[in-house]
Amino acid sequence: MFHQFSATAESLSKASSLVLRIGTDAHLYDDPDDVSIGPLLESRFDSEKVDALKRLLALLAQGSDVSQFFPQVVKNVASQSLELKKLVYLYLLHYAEKRQNEALLSINCFQKDLSDTNPLVRAWALRTMAGIRLHAVAPLVLRAITKCARDPSAYVRKCAAYALPKLYDLHHDEDNSSFEELVDILLNDHSPGVVGAAAAAFKSVCPSSLFLIAKSFRRLCEILPDVEEWGQIVLIEILLRYIIARHGIVKESIMFSLSTMSTTPVADGFPTFSGTSGSCQTLVGTTCDVNMITLMCKSYIDGQIECFAQTGCSNSSDDKLDLSLTSSTNDDVVMLLRCTSPLLWSHNSAVVLAAAGVHWIMAPRENIERIIKPLLFILRSCQASKYVILCNLLVFAKAVPPFFSQYYEDFFVCSYDTYQIRALKLEILSIIATESSIPIILQEFQDYVKDPDRRFVADTVAAIGLCAQRLPMVASACLEGLLAITFYESSLSSSSQIDGEAGVLVQAIMSIKAIIKQNPDSYDRVIVQLACNLDRIKIPAARALVIWIIGEYSVIGQIIPKVVPSILNYLAWSFTSEEPDTKLQILNTAAKVLLCAQGADSLAFRKILSYFIELAKYDINYDNGRMHHEPGGKILNGKMHSSISSTKSSRIYLPGSLSQIVLHAASGYEPLPKPCSLLNTDLTAGVVNETNDSDISSGSSIEESGSVYDSDHSSISSDDGNESVNDSNDTESTALAVRNDVQDVREKTLVDVSNVNVCVDDSNENTKGNLSAFISTDLAELMPKLALESWLDEEPGVSSIQTSQQASSGRISINNLNCTVTPKLHSLLDPTTNNGLRVEYAFSYEISTISSMLVLVEIFFENCSSEPIKNIALKDGESSSSVESSDQVLGESESLLRTANVPPVLSTEEIASLDPGQRVKKLIEIRFPHHLLPLKLVVTCNGKKFSTKLWPDIGYFLKPLSMNTSAFIDHERQLPGMFEYSKRCTFKDHIEKIAPVKDDSSIHSDKIILLSQILTSKVLSNCNVSLVCADIPVSFNIDDASGLCLRFSGELLSNSKPCLISILVEGKFSEPFVLTVKINCEETVFGLNLLNRVAAFLQ
Repeated sequence: MFHQFSATAESLSKASSLVLRIGTDAHLYDDPDDVSIGPLLESRFDSEKVDALKRLLALLAQGSDVSQFFPQVVKNVASQSLELKKLVYLYLLHYAEKRQNEALLSINCFQKDLSDTNPLVRAWALRTMAGIRLHAVAPLVLRAITKCARDPSAYVRKCAAYALPKLYDLHHDEDNSSFEELVDILLNDHSPGVVGAAAAAFKSVCPSSLFLIAKSFRRLCEILPDVEEWGQIVLIEILLRYIIARHGIVKESIMFSLSTMSTTPVADGFPTFSGTSGSCQTLVGTTCDVNMITLMCKSYIDGQIECFAQTGCSNSSDDKLDLSLTSSTNDDVVMLLRCTSPLLWSHNSAVVLAAAGVHWIMAPRENIERIIKPLLFILRSCQASKYVILCNLLVFAKAVPPFFSQYYEDFFVCSYDTYQIRALKLEILSIIATESSIPIILQEFQDYVKDPDRRFVADTVAAIGLCAQRLPMVASACLEGLLAITFYESSLSSSSQIDGEAGVLVQAIMSIKAIIKQNPDSYDRVIVQLACNLDRIKIPAARALVIWIIGEYSVIGQIIPKVVPSILNYLAWSFTSEEPDTKLQILNTAAKVLLCAQGADSLAFRKILSYFIELAKYDINYDNGRMHHEPGGKILNGKMHSSISSTKSSRIYLPGSLSQIVLHAASGYEPLPKPCSLLNTDLTAGVVNETNDSDISSGSSIEESGSVYDSDHSSISSDDGNESVNDSNDTESTALAVRNDVQDVREKTLVDVSNVNVCVDDSNENTKGNLSAFISTDLAELMPKLALESWLDEEPGVSSIQTSQQASSGRISINNLNCTVTPKLHSLLDPTTNNGLRVEYAFSYEISTISSMLVLVEIFFENCSSEPIKNIALKDGESSSSVESSDQVLGESESLLRTANVPPVLSTEEIASLDPGQRVKKLIEIRFPHHLLPLKLVVTCNGKKFSTKLWPDIGYFLKPLSMNTSAFIDHERQLPGMFEYSKRCTFKDHIEKIAPVKDDSSIHSDKIILLSQILTSKVLSNCNVSLVCADIPVSFNIDDASGLCLRFSGELLSNSKPCLISILVEGKFSEPFVLTVKINCEETVFGLNLLNRVAAFLQ
């Protein structure tokens, strides 16, 4: 019967596997050569060729050699079928190096495909050309990459970036100037995907050319949250290296401030640091290892080998750091730290570790603690990631234990942890233990010593010893436990054991030895107990340790000197049966006892030592025999000198690097650059061609860029302009002065002018005149004279050299459009379904004074019947308790739960009677269960009840937030990456309202203002926000409105967090516009829903 069940289960398993393979090509791997592949490749049908190539690739995956089909496959490279072309490319990549002559025949087809209209075909062709590792095609590949780096498709440009390292690996010995130029172009791309690939290319091709980062540093920081995860890791490293090379180490960072501070060890405590004075306060635990921090800083910058060469592997406190410093208020440093802060909570553990490394090295020490919780959070990830994180946390904990002392429970061992992870956790626990946490940690260790894994038990015993050394208050308790473990393990052990119990016993005695070394006078009875149990200890290594302890402390106290002669007699009796290691320790112990002996005991000890040396003389072990020839004579003559030198070496590498895991410099590892090693001449050389390359740096369009607002962000300077940290030349100072003068005028006017610099020389004075005539009279009246002259480059105080350096189009900013706002009416109750009562509602722009969770709604009651309607009331359709439970199910924020006692509908006065044709308005306050879920209501009239639903409008869960343009941009900078959402839609309402104009430039500005009024009216009629500004471009194309940008601001009713709305217009007046709507909001769900709502009513 059971065989039948097993047969049935096997048949079901086969059937399920067959079902999963239906519709796939998995059957080709079963027997790929069951048909003749050659004739299929010569077929006239693409489907048969595709089937043949799939079979070839299946054979290739199984390790078969199918290179004999290369000529037949190459002939299909010019096929028009995308599927067939892709399969041919995959085959060519594998055999191009083996069949070079045939592969060269397909280069012409690849070059032709680079001009194909399909971006996928262009990308495939480039990837295949870059994968053909032939020196003969390298110049062609370089030309193809140069072309694709300016391709309109972001995917093609991304493939060009990935192709650069392949080509550089083939021709890395040639001039890098062309490679650096391509990397520079790709780094200035607007697509986050391209920037991530360009960062990988930069690291492979020209990692030391940090001057390429200078002109695009801020834009790279802003685009960092949008780059793919693995590109973020590389880009973070590049930006960190640039900051170090450009500005140096932050003087407030933990790397410098603690390494240069002299600390005095405090008993039973370690220093902690507060403020900026670098003072130390005592916390319970251990002393902060300032030498460790100094060594860490030198290892990060100088590298491990050079660091050891300079310090001689010593931890002398006299070593001083000679580094170039910068301030934590440096604009570039602030930008990098601010843009990497959101990445501390990334889903990718490697990104979190990379961002944490930046803050560990560059952030002020009072802000270091922000990296702790993200690092501890990713300890819940997979075992491999957990091991990497723990390796880095171990270094951090060694440097500054106070940061991790309160999180000791996160390092408790779990049952599923591997041995390597357990060992790291034990070491960290022994480092961060404090007087308040040590009782709990020792209680946890008591469970660990019962674990079946004896290696783990041995590590636990070692951790107990370390805790006792660091915290003398628990040394006695730890020593008692270690003695109990020693006696228990010695009763179970035998001399034949090499692992397991033997390792636990040896480690327990080693821990006891370390504790005794701190205060030998207090532990003489412990030494006597070990000596008395020496005959029970059978493990050679353990016996050798006990004998060493006896010899080292033979004159301590009153009891040990009396026991030593008996111990030596016992050892003389058992010498011949001891292991070589034990014999060596017996000889050392006898020599130590003799050197410390006085009076009559000296003669007896000399005889015993002579006896030991005589036995060692005929010992078969060479090391023991040498004791007679070399040290023996010196010991007897009283000339014994210590030859032991204590050295401490630590291997420290950059956080997140592979070298930190394997503890040696892995291939490709490079320390941080020397601080301020990036000279100003290098920066000047890097930006000489910035203006010339800006027009051709990338073929990316607004449709394919990661954000249409990148250029706006990159052109906005920091608000903190009073004190400049970076160097600036005289030209920049002049420009700043003129900009400040213009800004003073802007603050007094309604209209703001931006991008005022226009390239003007003798050849384009006519253009200036045309531009003045182009602006309509209305706009000229709105703009102040000084701003208009500055925009037209007629300011006499502005240098002509400065104005000729940059050329940009003019823009005006208006913050009052005088548009009409009409709230939309919604039907709540239809008169045909009741007694003739029509109920409509519209959302009010007023804000509730009772609770921030209440939305005001205007309710309109109208009697459409011929008879009066009496006793009209609007009530909640459900009980308050059910509404409260639904709130909990929806998991709203804490503010919503606190207002759960507020009823969904605040009571309103009942309408006693409503005459025929009469219309009455009531203002009620409603608490919706969610910004997307309706509220059930009941309308009562004439003694009857009618159920209905009142649907919310997410736009009225906001309240207006007044701000100027600069404040809007500042808030927008603070909400990048994951707090930014964008969507595209079409807009057609302007076509009927704005009559087409042919060539009348005088009313172009009126048209664009009218369009701004239409869009603003749309937004304000559906959202309770305020208009910040309308940035209107002044274009030479009359029918073009591209570049118009409307900005709106509001804040959430529930938590008063800002919510920003930006609308960018693209297109012509005669056609439907393409609108790009962008929302910046900290509440992710609300922001995405609001984005869909705005795009819907604009559509």
